[in-house]
Amino acid sequence: MDTNLTKHNDFDAVIIGGGACGLFCAVQAGLLGKRVLVLEKNKEPGAKILISGGGRCNYTNLNTSAQQFISANPHFCKSAFSQFTVEDTIIFFEAYGIRGKEKTLGQLFPESNKARDIVKIFTDLCRDTGQEILCSAEVKSIDKNSIGFKICFVRNGREETIETTKVVIATGGLPISKMGATDFGLKIARQFGLKITQTAPALVPLTITGKEQQWYEQLSGSSIFCQVTCGEMSFEENILFTHWGLSGPAILQISSYWKPGMGIEIDLLPNENILNLIETERKLNGKKQLLTLLSNLYTRKFAEALMLLLPVEKNLASLSKADLEEVEKVIHHFKTKPAGDKGYDKAEVMRGGVATEELSSKTLEAKKVPGLFFGGECVDVTGWLGGYNFQWAWASGFVIAQNL
Repeated sequence: MDTNLTKHNDFDAVIIGGGACGLFCAVQAGLLGKRVLVLEKNKEPGAKILISGGGRCNYTNLNTSAQQFISANPHFCKSAFSQFTVEDTIIFFEAYGIRGKEKTLGQLFPESNKARDIVKIFTDLCRDTGQEILCSAEVKSIDKNSIGFKICFVRNGREETIETTKVVIATGGLPISKMGATDFGLKIARQFGLKITQTAPALVPLTITGKEQQWYEQLSGSSIFCQVTCGEMSFEENILFTHWGLSGPAILQISSYWKPGMGIEIDLLPNENILNLIETERKLNGKKQLLTLLSNLYTRKFAEALMLLLPVEKNLASLSKADLEEVEKVIHHFKTKPAGDKGYDKAEVMRGGVATEELSSKTLEAKKVPGLFFGGECVDVTGWLGGYNFQWAWASGFVIAQNL
């Protein structure tokens, strides 16, 4: 790996980025008998894989289809997913010793619960198939030349160059700058005249400010199963109250569809009807306080917090029609307008990216720049929470490898 690369140009391609897409692309290229060089900015490959799922790596989702992805062209990802399916993912990982166990909503994790096992498969296969991974290698520029592309990078304080006929941009998106995330892929796309679909943090907590903030602060740490709606999209999963707003799976999911200025609606009891429950309890014990009933449905902490919004000190028999209407409104149609989101440092992924119209859906090669490929998160294909973005990384890496 300390070869003088200015003279070592016998690679079929150079892959920029040793994350999920880049590593999988390198592995698949190696299995096809091709030879690639991976340039990774961090000290070790697979940094984001290693921290995903709390270090467990939710590496795919059994329910994957184009419907779980956000893109200016919702059909764009279909070709990649037909070329490398979820079943292909499962077969690949099982072939190298990783069996998946299903958690909620189709999520697959390694039985070992170790994300490092995923990365080890990639690094071992790269070694076995003769692929090279250079870490601590920061690419400074990519330019067209007579051969194809000239890449300049810095490693160990020394500038190096390499020429290649094909380049794969698999540098990820903007989230988690401490993991080395940058906008390098977007800069390269712009440099070569490719359009960028507007980017924004996605799968990200939402913030609440102003007079409502104190109410959320007192509930910090409370988790409730809800249905969260924004526009035409809804998700049923837990939400988590925090001192700065809202988080949890349902909020992260809806955040990919939320835009500044939009409100969200939360059904705090999605699988039951609060008025029916009150009516039933009234017949059994009309003297029971609304607070007691709510404490049976939620934590005492949350029930007491509703005192600011509802007449929880009243007994069920004395609740007026107006009271009941307010209870139904708060429990099933709780509305709030987030002030913003927690930004890229707290986002799981980036929404937007290299415009799909600039790429071939079959090969992921730039239409205007032969030999230049884009895959993974830097492309305008953003999945839901739950392993979907990893499936896109594997599929896009596979597709590119077939065309190097």
